[in-house]
Amino acid sequence: MTASRTWRPRRAGALLGVALAVAILLAACGASLPPAPSANEGLVLDQPTPQHVPLVNQDGQPVTLAGLRGKDVVLAPFLTLCQDECPLVLAAFIGLQRDVDAAGLGHKVVFLEVTVDPERDTVNRLAAYQREFGATWDLWTGTPANLATFWKQFGVSYQVVPEEQPAHNDWLTGKPLTYDVNHTDGYLLLNAQGRERFVDTNAPNLGGKLSSKLISLLNAGGVEGLHHPQATDWTEAQALAAISWLLKTTIGVAGS
Repeated sequence: MTASRTWRPRRAGALLGVALAVAILLAACGASLPPAPSANEGLVLDQPTPQHVPLVNQDGQPVTLAGLRGKDVVLAPFLTLCQDECPLVLAAFIGLQRDVDAAGLGHKVVFLEVTVDPERDTVNRLAAYQREFGATWDLWTGTPANLATFWKQFGVSYQVVPEEQPAHNDWLTGKPLTYDVNHTDGYLLLNAQGRERFVDTNAPNLGGKLSSKLISLLNAGGVEGLHHPQATDWTEAQALAAISWLLKTTIGVAGS
């Protein structure tokens, strides 16, 4: 009986010690969760998204945001004939996808660009853009009406404007461009439940580094933006921190 009485308190004490250790560990883990992006980086929100607007990808397959449920999504508006921000976003997405994959989280995150130029961005042009410039993620297009519905819910605006003169040449056909499309800059984050959680409406800051192939797409304003970014423009590290917050796990810049 004595042995039994002396054993029980020690066991209870050991269990209490384990419980306290687990509680401390959980508290530490919670404290170490990546923080939300700051207000000067963008807007943290929690809004529904156009889950069921029918669009098509570069392979001509029907797609919707609902089909991405269960994945966190990094989304950007673009057009394949963009001459300023879009080539910079493409380069930033390449770096961000590399970082996410290196962290072993590629199965949880989807990168996605959806056009704001439905008249020119056909399925074939999207596929050619992928091959030519290295986008390994989906590119979506659709009817003008469906794209307008899709982007309206995100608050993304776009407008056809005259092409600057002298006109840039189409990288695919070699012919002079006849118009451009002004659109909201930046990127958006959607969580695995399909909710919009963060938006940054600034351009990327690549530190002046861009491949010669992508530089060839830029007009004078695009080159200026590359080499002289605004103070509010987002870096790869800042975007990665925002994605880390969305995933609730810290992702480092690959190779750093």
